[in-house]
Amino acid sequence: MIVPTRDLFSHAYGKYALGAYNINNLEQAMGLFQGNLQSKAPFIIQISKGARAYTNKLMLEAIIRTADQIWPEALFAVHLDHGDEEACMDCINSGFYSSVMIDGSHLPFEENIAVTKRVVEAAHAKGLSVEAELGQLGGVEEHVSVDEKDAHLTDPAEAEEFIKRTGCDSLACAIGTSHGAFKFTGTQGIRFEVIQEIQRRVPGFPLVMHGSSSVPQDEVARINAAGGALKGAKGVDPAQYLPAAKMGVCKINIDTDGRLVWCRVHREFFRDKPEKFDLRDPGKIFMPEYAKFIASRNELLGSAGQLDAARAHVEALSKGA
Repeated sequence: MIVPTRDLFSHAYGKYALGAYNINNLEQAMGLFQGNLQSKAPFIIQISKGARAYTNKLMLEAIIRTADQIWPEALFAVHLDHGDEEACMDCINSGFYSSVMIDGSHLPFEENIAVTKRVVEAAHAKGLSVEAELGQLGGVEEHVSVDEKDAHLTDPAEAEEFIKRTGCDSLACAIGTSHGAFKFTGTQGIRFEVIQEIQRRVPGFPLVMHGSSSVPQDEVARINAAGGALKGAKGVDPAQYLPAAKMGVCKINIDTDGRLVWCRVHREFFRDKPEKFDLRDPGKIFMPEYAKFIASRNELLGSAGQLDAARAHVEALSKGA
């Protein structure tokens, strides 16, 4: 069942984080739903600007609608990830999305406020919530590319002003994480003091963590053993997910790790079975492997086992309780 993002946030706040998982095809969708149901977790499906360009936005929406029919017991929101103003407006007017992200983090502060405010006004008129971004993460994710020297943490005082002036519903903060598989060259990690100070200034406000894949080293090693060349790949310590969630981070984006699972399955399959050519053969392996990965991440996020409670919360809100 597709539900408002804000309803999931109000249940998760201070207790656990919702896994926000990007999908691009039906195999990912199948594994995603199976993994979340196996771990009994509410979740967020993310469609990025790049994913909407990769195929056709209607194709991805149809896959999600069909999955919702196959697994009506699933509880999830549909979110546009890293949208520009044009993509946000298109999603708002589609009537399909639960929320959108307007990424104006590359803009000067006042311009970021202006574009975010326009999107917020349009989204709120349709009952959707808006995620904005302040501060810049380094690394590369689809069309988002920021050199590490240009990355900077979110300033808590600016975050307070930004939230008040835009009316956004959640804020993606730069708190030491990074996009992509080649994340950290040193010992960087989540800057909990930044989260704490933002929460002190805007208590109860939902925060979002991007660039949160852990880049499992066993996946990297298996990919490289099967012909890959991922060197220096490193990610976020997943043991930091739940402490961040308990400080008000309600949504944690995980994309790169899922791509690593896809890469590992396909590299190993065709290495071991070079005579094969049917795309369905590795797909049959990938779907349960991805489901297993999703379930494992939900355990770390604290969302595993929260499905029934989240459903009761959302139903009570819909009845005005």
